[in-house]
Amino acid sequence: MNGTRAFWLRQLHTWHWVSAAVSLLGMLLFAATGLTLNNAAWFKTQAVTQELELALPPPLRQALSELPREGRIAVPPALAGWAARQFGIELAGRETEVSADELYIALPGPGHDSWLAIDRAEGWAVYRQTRMGWLAFLNDLHKGRHAGVAWSWFIDVMAVACIVFSLTGLGLLYLHGRGRPMTWPLASLGLVVPLVLVLLFIH
Repeated sequence: MNGTRAFWLRQLHTWHWVSAAVSLLGMLLFAATGLTLNNAAWFKTQAVTQELELALPPPLRQALSELPREGRIAVPPALAGWAARQFGIELAGRETEVSADELYIALPGPGHDSWLAIDRAEGWAVYRQTRMGWLAFLNDLHKGRHAGVAWSWFIDVMAVACIVFSLTGLGLLYLHGRGRPMTWPLASLGLVVPLVLVLLFIH
C-alpha cells in the first residue's frame, strides 16, 4: 500500500510541476487580463486613428475594373503587392467584399481595427487603422480575438496544462488530506462560492 502511495505521489508531483512550468506565464497573463476585462472602467485608454488615401496606378485600376460586381473573392495578387508596398499591410490569403462601387477588405487584429476600401469609380484607396492601446491588445489575446491560428493553439496548450495542473493538485490534496483537516473545507469553497453566487445573484 505504501509503495502504491509513493508511486502516485511521485507521478502527481512530476506532472504537477511540469504542468505548472508550462502554464505559469500563460496563467499569469490570463489571470491579469481577466482582471482588466472584468474592471475595464479602472483603465483609461485612448484610441489612435491613422488614415491614408492614395490613388491607384492606372494598370491596377484597370485590373480591378474587370473584377465581379458583387460577392466575396480572394484579394488579387496585384492589389496585395501594391498595398504591401504603399501601406505596409499583408493582404495575401484574405478576402475582399466586392460591390459595384467598391472593394472592402476588413483587417481586424488584437488591439486594433483596420480596413482598406477602394473606390472603383474614382480609383482611390483609403486605408484606416485604429489602435486601442496595449491593454486592448492584451485583452484581445485573452479572448483569442483576431489573433490567428498559432495563438489559438497556444490557448489550447495552456488550457490543457492548466487542467493537468488542477487535477494533479487535486490528487495531491487527496493524498495529503488525511493529516490536514482543513484541506477539503477550503477546497470545497472553490465549488460552493461560485454556486452560491450563481443561485443568488445571477438570473
